[in-house]
Amino acid sequence: MSVKDEREDLIRRITETQRGLGRLFAQHHSPLFTSNLTMRQLKVVMLVAVNGSASGQDLAQDLGVGLGTVTGIVDRLVAHGLVSRHEDPHDRRVRRVELTPAGAALIEEINNAGLRHYRRIMDHLDTDTLRALDHVTRAIRDVADKLIHDGNA
Repeated sequence: MSVKDEREDLIRRITETQRGLGRLFAQHHSPLFTSNLTMRQLKVVMLVAVNGSASGQDLAQDLGVGLGTVTGIVDRLVAHGLVSRHEDPHDRRVRRVELTPAGAALIEEINNAGLRHYRRIMDHLDTDTLRALDHVTRAIRDVADKLIHDGNA
């Protein structure tokens, strides 16, 4: 087997393992899967959580939809009590979308559920495996940071 073939086989196996872990995590009824939000609504909540706030234009661009569609999505999220709209302090023509405490709590709940499941798995690994996992995850993060910084992600 050539080095290239071995690399492709390893990448395939790692990807399949990660998918399998994702399926296992999904079976634990994460709030990510049990919320009554649509995929687009969930994306908006996550985008706002990552960015702190977002304009309708920002969200439309990130979602690849029109501003009218974003308005409807945000209206429903406001009705759910997950986001609020505020005037942009730098441009009164722009309305910014921000998480409410309930929206922030949902994101925290989603993140914590995944981390709890991952932590339970890691609690069963020996120290040498944890060291190797630490090394590998740091290497993956370093490459991801570099790709994003270079605009290749």
